[in-house]
Amino acid sequence: MKLVELNLSTISFGQPIPFALRGVGGSLLANKGFVIRSADDLRVLLARGQTLYVDTDESGESYRAFLAQLQSLLLSDKPLNKITSMTMQSAAAAVEVPQDMGPPAWREWQLGLTQLLRNPDNSDFASRFEDLFSALNNYLLKNPDGALLALMQMSAEETRYYSATHAMLVSVICMTVARETLRWPENRILPLGRAALSMNMGMARLQDDLAQQSTPLTPQQAQEVDQHSDASVSILRAMGITDPLWLDAVKTHHHRAPGKLAEKTLGQQMARLIQRADIFGARIAPRANREPMSVTSAMQASYYDETKSMDEAGAALVKALGIYPPGAWVKLASEEVGVVIRRGASASAPRVAVLLNRSGMPTGEPIPRDTAQPAWKIVSPVAHKEVRVRLPLEKLLAL
Repeated sequence: MKLVELNLSTISFGQPIPFALRGVGGSLLANKGFVIRSADDLRVLLARGQTLYVDTDESGESYRAFLAQLQSLLLSDKPLNKITSMTMQSAAAAVEVPQDMGPPAWREWQLGLTQLLRNPDNSDFASRFEDLFSALNNYLLKNPDGALLALMQMSAEETRYYSATHAMLVSVICMTVARETLRWPENRILPLGRAALSMNMGMARLQDDLAQQSTPLTPQQAQEVDQHSDASVSILRAMGITDPLWLDAVKTHHHRAPGKLAEKTLGQQMARLIQRADIFGARIAPRANREPMSVTSAMQASYYDETKSMDEAGAALVKALGIYPPGAWVKLASEEVGVVIRRGASASAPRVAVLLNRSGMPTGEPIPRDTAQPAWKIVSPVAHKEVRVRLPLEKLLAL
């Protein structure tokens, strides 16, 4: 039995469900074809099962078909009100999901945020966005290394939904740096995270296209990129967003303004941190026309400002994430290759799960290594594309 948590708000009321629903421990809650007629019915199921799961060993084909249908609807760019809600939290569900039930459904989140950024609807944008952001922030508070690991891996693996994956990664990085290194209060961290998640709304569709485009930008595309910050602010205002810090950070997140953070306004401080995280995230992601940078090179690009001096926000990013953040592939002194799964006591000594032995052969099962030990010291980064063994994201997160 392999249980995968179901995003509650992908459930359509009044329609037969295409797979069986199970609760915590795999208990059967509803057979395939069962009709959930209302939010009250959903609450009853949640009260019985705490969380809803699909057993992919049992219903793998129907579940994959369900996800494929959602994906095809997304790619058709139909308005949000024509597509089943895919937010991370269900407004209909009054039962709190336990905090130890494992990782969220990242791939579904990716699809849902893509649709939200591409086709915002002012009738429900604010509530959908806040549901999504709150879920992301709650998971980050519980498991920051898991959030970084998931989003780093997703950024490195595919480009179709670059805008959403990048936005989540930058938001997670910014809030992590603000909490752990800059020690900002929550009333500054939350608008920072929201701004990072929405900074590129003005060119979300173009971002996804450019990630797969091998030719140079056309003049029209270049103009759209140049104007996207103002366009994002205009869209957010039209969606009913009025928070001045949020809007100011989005408006100025591409301004090149080196200097001390204390000399900037609060919105400009947020924008500078977003800009440094934006640079890092963009450089580790593949493109059709270029290979991604190594993690260390991307860190270096974030660390130095436009005058080649140390950037305060960039230095805070490196301090918080470490030289090798979760999700980075590395080679050890033992000649083994693994992926960073957790930050360590120092920036250069994280915890690693080895997946290739010194002969370059798969280990079968991940082998934990503490790189603070000389025998397992990290000697170099490894490009994601050079690693021929893959673990499903769920297995990596379980480590």
